[in-house]
Amino acid sequence: QVQLVESGGGLVQAGDSLRLSCAASGRTFSTYAMGWFRQAPGKEREFVAAISWDTGYTYYADLVKGRFTISRDNAKNTGYLQMNGLKPEDTAVYYCAASTRYALFAAANYDYWGQGTQVTVSS
Repeated sequence: QVQLVESGGGLVQAGDSLRLSCAASGRTFSTYAMGWFRQAPGKEREFVAAISWDTGYTYYADLVKGRFTISRDNAKNTGYLQMNGLKPEDTAVYYCAASTRYALFAAANYDYWGQGTQVTVSS
């Protein structure tokens, strides 16, 4: 079992930055890939970014590429999502998730989820 707790969300203006954190506890976090997803009201949950557990290779959705950066600190059992240049369309609940699989774009491939943190970007 892995427990995940997100933090760092809030209300910001367009163009601002936020850094989300995902604190993990339980089984060894370093052996899990980590992903970030988001869900806006009335929309499906969508992939944002992921980082593999072994190579540290990163993956991004086209909508956030160049603006968001995913990272992890295995010594602290924590993952991060640095979000720069935020836009109103980035408004959503952001979830971190952990996976033992290599196909990281699909939510169904993740085993554990946090409770989510709200990000609201005003124009």
